[in-house]
Amino acid sequence: MDRHYVNALALPLLLLIGLVGGAEPQAPAPAEAQSPHPYQISVNVDFVVLNATVRDGKGRFATDLSEQDFQVYEDGARQTIRLFRHEDIPVTVGLVVDHSGSMRPKLADVIAAARTFVQSSSPDDQMFVVNFNEKVALGLPDNLPFSNRPEDLGSAIANAPTTGRTALYDAVFEARKHLQTGSREKKVLIVISDGGDNASRHSQAEVLKMAEQSTTLVYTIGIFDESDPDRNPDVLRRLAGVTGGEAFFPSEYSEVVAICERIARDIRNQYTIGYLSTSAARPGAFLSIRVAAGAAGHGKLSVRARSGYRAGGESRTVKDPAAK
Repeated sequence: MDRHYVNALALPLLLLIGLVGGAEPQAPAPAEAQSPHPYQISVNVDFVVLNATVRDGKGRFATDLSEQDFQVYEDGARQTIRLFRHEDIPVTVGLVVDHSGSMRPKLADVIAAARTFVQSSSPDDQMFVVNFNEKVALGLPDNLPFSNRPEDLGSAIANAPTTGRTALYDAVFEARKHLQTGSREKKVLIVISDGGDNASRHSQAEVLKMAEQSTTLVYTIGIFDESDPDRNPDVLRRLAGVTGGEAFFPSEYSEVVAICERIARDIRNQYTIGYLSTSAARPGAFLSIRVAAGAAGHGKLSVRARSGYRAGGESRTVKDPAAK
């Protein structure tokens, strides 16, 4: 998080200009290279952005909290919130689907779940599919990098063969790469797999480090038989936990549909919280994060957000949602 581009029109972030010693706006890019969000400043600060899900004691979303109801701690030190937002913003979402041989009897439920997820999401979302066995491939046609049509996403999953070994870690790397080509501020991956890997060039340590450095939310759905020797639920839990997502392990394949609907609701009911890190940690150090919330009349609230990040990770673009 060593370099961040912050939209100067986003009112909560105007505070950053004074906090970093009067950072100057970037020189305008040539007209043909300008983005649809031209008013941005560049600041060399560790501005950390979190997506937080808050539920009450009955598991319901707590949707009426204010900035004053939250506390954020980094390595135990209280941080000052500089960005606070609670709105349903469009996202770029990658569906990362295991197509190894063991997935053949499960694929019909996965396709149904993908359709349900699309139908429960915002019409402004960008979505894509990454299919993998020992090879990794984008599921949509080359001329269609993203879609929000259930039939497109369903076909993208259904048309790939289910055979061979499993390159889960390579698939997550490829999906994150394609996420960066999307134009939505918020980025999400949904990984559906048994968690095993016996064919990747990348290692488990590499994929977990990438997750720690990334701002991408990762949700994982582990569907496997208890007798499966390649299952690895631990890596699915760790991928989700470090990014602020959630790991699911349904007992029946048919439960995947309801899980994807739940994930879609989760994404649309999150708080966006940002702070300037006060840590002087060296690049590469892992910094833990804890977010707490409490408000009168709500009882005990539980907050799920990323468990930490690795200093010097990827930049985060925060844009004015009203900008066109």
